[in-house]
Amino acid sequence: MKKNTRRDLLKIGAAGLTGLAAAGRASAQEEGAGTMTPARIAEAEKLAGVAYTEAEREQMIPTIEDQLTAIQQLRAFEKPNSLAPAQTFDPRLPGKTYPTGTESTLRTADLPQRPVPADEADIAFAPVAQQAAWIKAGLLRSRQLTDIYLARIERLDPTLHAWITVMPDRARAEADAADAEIASGFYRGPLHGIPYGLKDLFDAKGAATTWGAAPYKNTPVKDEDCTIVQKLAGAGAVLLGKTTCGALAYGDIWFGEVTRNPFDPREGSSGSSAGSASSVAGGLCAFAIGTETLGSLVSPSHRCGGSALRPTFGRVSRAGGMALCWSLDKVGPMARSVEDLAMVMWALNGHDSADASSLATSFSYAPMSDFSGLKLGFNEAWRENATEAELTAFDRALALGAEVVEFRLPELPSAPLVQQLLAEAAAAFEELTLSGQDDLMVWQEEAAWPNSFRAIRFLTGVDLIQIDRLRRRWMQDMEAAFEGVDLVIGPNFASGMLTPTNFTGHPCLVMRAGFQETRPRTIFGAEQAPDAAPAQTPVAVSLWAPLFEEAKLLAFGAALEQELGVADTRPVL
Repeated sequence: MKKNTRRDLLKIGAAGLTGLAAAGRASAQEEGAGTMTPARIAEAEKLAGVAYTEAEREQMIPTIEDQLTAIQQLRAFEKPNSLAPAQTFDPRLPGKTYPTGTESTLRTADLPQRPVPADEADIAFAPVAQQAAWIKAGLLRSRQLTDIYLARIERLDPTLHAWITVMPDRARAEADAADAEIASGFYRGPLHGIPYGLKDLFDAKGAATTWGAAPYKNTPVKDEDCTIVQKLAGAGAVLLGKTTCGALAYGDIWFGEVTRNPFDPREGSSGSSAGSASSVAGGLCAFAIGTETLGSLVSPSHRCGGSALRPTFGRVSRAGGMALCWSLDKVGPMARSVEDLAMVMWALNGHDSADASSLATSFSYAPMSDFSGLKLGFNEAWRENATEAELTAFDRALALGAEVVEFRLPELPSAPLVQQLLAEAAAAFEELTLSGQDDLMVWQEEAAWPNSFRAIRFLTGVDLIQIDRLRRRWMQDMEAAFEGVDLVIGPNFASGMLTPTNFTGHPCLVMRAGFQETRPRTIFGAEQAPDAAPAQTPVAVSLWAPLFEEAKLLAFGAALEQELGVADTRPVL
């Protein structure tokens, strides 16, 4: 009897619409037969977690064979990554009122007049607000700032591995154009002339979009910009190039290397917005664009010490970007200062008909100093096992003048939700699994995409619907949990908020809280020597808000950042 390889089985459709059909086909092919039998169905029942009688198995044979035929037709239909499902996720619940409108307004804190430093590193690490003030006043040119960042990328990226594609010609051309406009009296706003990095999940004219994955390393150069690059260009921002991302938006391992943490380059930066976080923290750009499906803004910001905003699902367009999970992907800014995030959000906000899940809602930011009318949610249990930096951040936040109220996470299971993420991701990259190109991916451990894509195919369609119903319950109960609460502060991961708030679409701000002494973490499965010298690495905390309340989230975060006084600490590179 010929033993078929996994590839053979997949190519003839061993993994199908449901776990039941998938296992049945695998068994059938291994035995060399062409029809479904009760015995094969009985074996498949073990994967699906069900039990049928012999008569029931006989009865369902024609139905399963019809399913397999339909699946083969489905496989033959071309499905580009840009083709979104007909059913789109909307975080808004019926019967509830949410902010409407389309305008974006921005008012930032007044800065004292400061001369431009002589040290280029001081210029590179200055907040966007300060750089913008210098540029607007004619004290700093965009071309000068752009050249500073390009030089830092050239010098430091061999250590950090944070850039996939640097675009110096485009960057300098855009900087020169910005300088000319400003000199003529045409000022577009606080991002005019400010250089940034773009996570390499998004298209930009003149560069390939590799998604950080070896199978897509040699894709053709794009001839147009994605929506967010167009919006940032309209605000006058200067694109430096493409930052690294973990392959297919997972982790910090891409086809070229492991992106590193500027505060301790012996360890990875975490991911998947790995290069954006590392570049921001290392002073290789003024701000950067990242994405989050389940922690990809929060985790690398926690590791590298930057700030990031995960907006309400649907607020920022994803058109022209890679889809990992259509119902979960979110685009957000990353920076060294909380208020800088507000400036970028001001430019990114807005409905886009090219994104099936895009929502129209206004964004209006202004700094706040009086929080006496604000209700801040906190759970005292989150103090357990918290670091000293986290405890300090909690105490400073609770002392800012807001009324502190108890916050409790709904008592619902969250682990099943992740199966929906895996199913969508496996669908988005089905061709990798079926063709065997998943073997080209650098990361091949149990937790990596190739194994997850294979295994999730045995989740049944019925189970997937039930998970979506659980997600609806989470939306309802989270809405109730936020009733009478303006903001919540807590640990990034130990709070249990990361997974459910990603699935409910709630906004999150992650910001530096301080530092802790750590030993370098694992890279490529190789442990550092036991006597490796420890390093001072960042610690972050998260704040969450009701849907579309990003402005309040940012205003409170900016005030807390000022109280903590740790955002200006730089890595030594």
